[in-house]
Amino acid sequence: MQNHLQNASLGRQLYHMTWPMLFGVLSLMTFQLTDSAFVGQLGRDPLAALGFTVPMQQLVSGMYVGLGIATTAIISRTLGQGDDMRAQRLGGLVVAIGAGLAFLLCLSVWLLQNLILDLLGAEQALRPVIREYWAPWLLSAWTGAMVYFSYAVCRANGDTRLPGYMMIITSLLNIALDPLYIFVFGWGLPGAAWATITAFGIGALIVYPTLLKRQWLRFDLLQLQLAQAVRQLGGIMAPAMVSQLMPPVSAMLATALVAGFGSAAVAAWGLGTRLEFFSIVVVLALTMSMPPMIGRMLGAGEIEKIRKLVRIAVRFIVIWQLAIGLIWLAASGFVSGLFSRDAGVQDILVSYLLRVPLSYSGLGVCILMVSVNNALGMPMRALLISTLRLFACYLPLLWVGGQLAGLTGLMSGALVGNLLAGTMAYSLYRQGMSRLRQQE
Repeated sequence: MQNHLQNASLGRQLYHMTWPMLFGVLSLMTFQLTDSAFVGQLGRDPLAALGFTVPMQQLVSGMYVGLGIATTAIISRTLGQGDDMRAQRLGGLVVAIGAGLAFLLCLSVWLLQNLILDLLGAEQALRPVIREYWAPWLLSAWTGAMVYFSYAVCRANGDTRLPGYMMIITSLLNIALDPLYIFVFGWGLPGAAWATITAFGIGALIVYPTLLKRQWLRFDLLQLQLAQAVRQLGGIMAPAMVSQLMPPVSAMLATALVAGFGSAAVAAWGLGTRLEFFSIVVVLALTMSMPPMIGRMLGAGEIEKIRKLVRIAVRFIVIWQLAIGLIWLAASGFVSGLFSRDAGVQDILVSYLLRVPLSYSGLGVCILMVSVNNALGMPMRALLISTLRLFACYLPLLWVGGQLAGLTGLMSGALVGNLLAGTMAYSLYRQGMSRLRQQE
């Protein structure tokens, strides 16, 4: 009975930490889709310019998400050990390092833009449109990074409501400003970036004073053992950054495999992967809410509570994602007609929805295990899980399935690959937990 109550308590804590992140992530997705819709009204060239920006956006976001993961892991663990003053100084260190790294990365992209656009194969006719957009876009990327670091500090201190609410507010503000800046003011494509700068800037002006008021940031960094703190951050940040950059590389390789079956296959696969992102939004919210809880428990030496928390989350993901998969299966005909009028695309999308979503439970467990291992201070194990998922499970089985049974075989390969990846990830997590318990 006592164990049941403890589990229920952990479940409630997890729920209260997760739901603000869920709505925050959904709002960010909505504003990004709306951004694309407004830019699409400007014509083909601005939309193409936006497309060439995506890989660079993934590079910049990979950096600040990696630092955010390290922030949550280290600050929450320090708080669990009862050292509040060090946690505050670590928060200040993260903001200072993050501001500098984000600035250097954005500056490098600007200075190397011609080389980057050559490598991406951008046409010369598009270069003026891209160049006009990249200056405000890089400023918006830096502003977004700064807001993200403030959210990471909030989550590390156990507050997911403030970042969740601010994601919603800044997303709604961005959506409201887009038509004003793009069409009314006549700023065109750069107007989309300026709308983002304005929204994130207002968000930063709200969140940072709140962090200082709550005493979650201190900038007397000379009181820290700086070299040790920087090494500690870098030890988690570097593998986490590599993990963040793997999915886009994998997506490019998967698209290349699908492209061999024609343009209708690529269109249907693209729609399917977008639906996948929405399907796993609960998992993405859990990857933001669980690390600060795990970090505090680890700092306090409560290994058994971590095991119970992870078990609750894994069981929930398996049941939830299986239900989502069955819904897509039942609605496959309706959904395919809703998203495309092309009969060939519709048929392929139906085939996708009958197979791949049934594996979202395995995909969800794998994504969560990467986040959990980073929070446990095992970033190399998290990187191993990411690597094996993509290059030992998912991509090889896509290729084998495609060779054996064409496009339907490729999709079946995705199903088996995701399920195999989830099993592998949970097994590696359990091995890591066994080692932690032996070190107690």
